Amino acid sequence: QILYLKPPWTLGNLLKCYKKHWMAVFGYVVPRSLLSTVECLYKHLCTGKTVDSSTEGILLQESKKLLHAFSSRSDYNGVLPQAYAEVNKLYQTLTEVRGALVRSDSEQDLSEDIMVLSENAVCEKMEAMTPNLQNCEEKKSHPSFHVAQENRHQEIWSVLEAVWNTINLYSIEIFQKLDPNTVTLTAKSLFEEAFLGLQKLLAAVNDIREGISR
Repeated sequence: QILYLKPPWTLGNLLKCYKKHWMAVFGYVVPRSLLSTVECLYKHLCTGKTVDSSTEGILLQESKKLLHAFSSRSDYNGVLPQAYAEVNKLYQTLTEVRGALVRSDSEQDLSEDIMVLSENAVCEKMEAMTPNLQNCEEKKSHPSFHVAQENRHQEIWSVLEAVWNTINLYSIEIFQKLDPNTVTLTAKSLFEEAFLGLQKLLAAVNDIREGISR
């Protein structure tokens, strides 16, 4: 009824409304600490700044955090889960691209090491130099290996987080529909769909848990 900026909104307008009405409205719906997330998104997306790949990852994570927070209130007629899925898909794609770049760098380092070994093969002190070359190769490969491992961990975490958020959204839908005052024919079909989806997700989570245990 009282709005800082009236619709239709651009992304910039929307984030400005969040900031303007945060203490009076949105801070009562989601944790007030998320104001820093809104300010971060506005700073990087609405001020004409160039965004590098590392910042892209941060912005996608912050967006997921904000969407997840609002999921505790409503699924907004299915719009919120769809938005979250798209943002998560972008984040996973970015993670995969980063992983591919890291693997490419690792392969390039290995090729360079092989060339160094070949050039030194004609030297008279080959035997004396070989241990040192091997040590250099190990030192070069370790940073790339750790970065690749870290990216792999992020991929796994992202998948588990997506599963948890989907379960959470379905659970909210189910508990809302359990209220006898709000059950309708349409609500019943949505409830059954959510319940069946939850059963499938629970089975998938059990498989993941057993895999981790093994």
